[in-house]
Amino acid sequence: HLLRQNQRKMKLSSAAALALVVAASPAAAFAPHSPVDVRTAAAGSSSSQLSMVLEKPKKLSKLEILKTTSDHLEVPLKEQLYTEEINVSKDAMQILKYHGSYMQTNREIRGKNKDYQFMLRLKQPAGELPADLYRLLDDLSANMGQGDLRATTRQCFQMHGIRKGNLKTVISSIMNIGSSTVGACGDVSRNVMTTPAPFVTPEYKYAREWSKVFAQLFRPMTPAFDNIWLDGEKPANEVKWSKDIEGYHVDEAMTLDTGRGIILPDSVEPLYGDRYLPRKFKIGVTVPGDNSLDIYTNDIGVVVICNAAGELEGFNVMVGGGMGRTHNKENTFARAADHLGYVPKEDMMELMKSILASQRDHGNRDVRANARMKYLVHTLGIDNFRTLVESYFGKKVQPWRDMKEWKYMDWMGWWDQGDGKLFYGLHVDNGRVKDEGDFRLKTALRVIVDKYNIDMILSPTQSIIFRDVDPKDKDGIDAIFREHGIKPLEEVDPLARLAMACPALPLCGLAQTEAERKMPEYIGRMRSLLDKMNIGDEEILMRMTGCPNGCARPYMAELAFVGDGPKSYQIWLGGSSVLEGRTAFPYMAKMKWDDLESTMEPVLAMFIQQKQEFETFGDFCHRVGADAITGYAETYAPGSVKA
Repeated sequence: HLLRQNQRKMKLSSAAALALVVAASPAAAFAPHSPVDVRTAAAGSSSSQLSMVLEKPKKLSKLEILKTTSDHLEVPLKEQLYTEEINVSKDAMQILKYHGSYMQTNREIRGKNKDYQFMLRLKQPAGELPADLYRLLDDLSANMGQGDLRATTRQCFQMHGIRKGNLKTVISSIMNIGSSTVGACGDVSRNVMTTPAPFVTPEYKYAREWSKVFAQLFRPMTPAFDNIWLDGEKPANEVKWSKDIEGYHVDEAMTLDTGRGIILPDSVEPLYGDRYLPRKFKIGVTVPGDNSLDIYTNDIGVVVICNAAGELEGFNVMVGGGMGRTHNKENTFARAADHLGYVPKEDMMELMKSILASQRDHGNRDVRANARMKYLVHTLGIDNFRTLVESYFGKKVQPWRDMKEWKYMDWMGWWDQGDGKLFYGLHVDNGRVKDEGDFRLKTALRVIVDKYNIDMILSPTQSIIFRDVDPKDKDGIDAIFREHGIKPLEEVDPLARLAMACPALPLCGLAQTEAERKMPEYIGRMRSLLDKMNIGDEEILMRMTGCPNGCARPYMAELAFVGDGPKSYQIWLGGSSVLEGRTAFPYMAKMKWDDLESTMEPVLAMFIQQKQEFETFGDFCHRVGADAITGYAETYAPGSVKA
C-alpha cells in the first residue's frame, strides 16, 4: 500500500518544504525574507505583503531565465523557424508551447533520425467552434497534418503531424479567420471551459459569456504572436469571442490598477510580467447543478449565481484543483478544489485578477513539479489562501452561497435548446475525429457543416455538440450519420459514453503505456465482466491515461487506469459519479494489461454484496476504502459471486 502511504505523507512534506515570508513590495515576492505568520502579515495590510518561497531559495531555474530572456515569448523561436533542421531547439520548443504547439516524434518509428512533427492546439473559449473554422481545420489537417483531428478534454481541437515548414501557414490561417492558438499551452491561463449545453436560459448564457470574459482578461498581450506568425501584421479578423463580450470592457478591467500589487510595471504584460505564471492555469465556468465539465479540477472554478428573475447577481468561486502528479514523488498529488466563497458580479474580474496575482507572486517557481496553484492552496489552507487573495482584492470574499446538488450530464443526443431550435450531442470515442474504413466521422462532420452551416461546441468529454439546429433538419442530420457509419446514441455502450482517455502513444513524449488505443478494448472487457456478474446495468465512469499527468482527469473517475510502465497501470477507485469535491484513491500499482478481469472481479463482487441501496460504484469504494477492498480481494474465490 505504498501509494496510499505516500499520499498521506506528501501532505506533510509539501507543507514543511515551504516558509511564509513578508515581501516589502510585489516585486520582492520572488526574493527571500525571514519567516512570519501569514495571518499576522495580512492583518491591516494596505497592499499584498505575503510571499511563498522555499526555506533555502535557489537561483532562477533555467526555464524561468528563458522566459525572462525570450523578449516576451519571441526569442529564440522566431529565428529557429527558419533553420534548415526539421526541429527547433530545446529553448525554442519551450517558447513554442505558449504559441499553442508541442514538438513531438513518433516513438514507434525507430532509427537514428527522429521523425519530428508538431501538435497544434487551438484556443476555443466555451468550446465554441464556428462552421467556417471547422472547414479550415478539416482542410488543414488533411493537407498539412496527419489527416485527423482530436477533441481534447478542455473543449478544443488539436491537430497532429504538422511539419515545421507548414507551421506558420497553419497558425496564420487560424489567426486570420478569427481564432487563435495563443495560450493553448504554456504557463498562462489555458482554454477556459464551460458547460457545453447551449441552452438559452439566462444562467447558461452568462456562463458562456463570462468564460469568454476570463479568456480575454487573462490573454497574453505580447506582440510576439503577430510578429512571428503574421510578420508583424494584425490578423485579418479579431478573435470571434471578443465581439460577444464588447459590453464588458475587459481591457479596461485588465489594466485597472488599484495599487495593491496586481498590476506589474511591465508595459507589455501588465498581469503576467516577463516571467508569466509559475505553471499552467486552468479556469472553468458552469451553472448550479451542472458538473459536465469537472469543475473541481480547475485552478479556478466559477459558478454563475442568478436570482429568481434570472438576473446575474454574482459567482461562487472555488480554487486549487488540479490533476497532475508524478509516480513515486510523494509531494505531488491530484487535488479537488476548495470553496473560496461568493463574489458580486461587479467585483468578479478584480477577484479573478487577485487570485491570478496570488499564484503569480507566491506560487513555487523553484520546483516545477510543485508549481501549480493547488500546492499553494494546499500548503496555506483555504482560509489563509483566502486571506492572501483578499490582500490583493482589498475586500472580504463573502461566504459560499448554497446551490442545488451537482449532477453529471454529458448532453449527448437530441435536446430542445429553448428557443425553438435543437442541439445534438454526438459521442466521439476518445475525441478522435477520423475516417477509418466504413467509419467516416470526419467526412460526416464536413458534409453537415457544408450542407447546414451549423456551428459546433466541443464538450469536456471529448465529444461534439451541434447547436442551433432547425427542427426540420434533424432527420437529414441523422441520415448523414447513418450513411457515414456513425452509431446512433442508443447503440453506444454507456461505459464508452462515460469513458475518456488521453492520446498517449505513439506521439506523446510522456506516455509510459497506451491509453486511447487501449481504452476501447478495456471497455469491452469491462462490459463482458459486468454482464457475467449480472450487473450489466451498472454505469461506471472510467478514465485512462498513459502517464500520471492526468490529462484525461483520471483521478476524479470512479475507476481509473493510470499508466505506470510498459503494459501496466495503476488502479484508482472511489471518485464521485457526479465528479464532486473529491479525488479517487490509489488501489493497486503495476496491474498488467492481461490482469484486468482478475483484478476487478473481487472489487465488483464486494460491491454486489455490500453496496447500499442506490449507491454508485464510486461512492461505494469511497465509503469502504482501499484496505477493506484489499482484504476482501485476498480471500475472494473467483466466480463465486454474481448478482
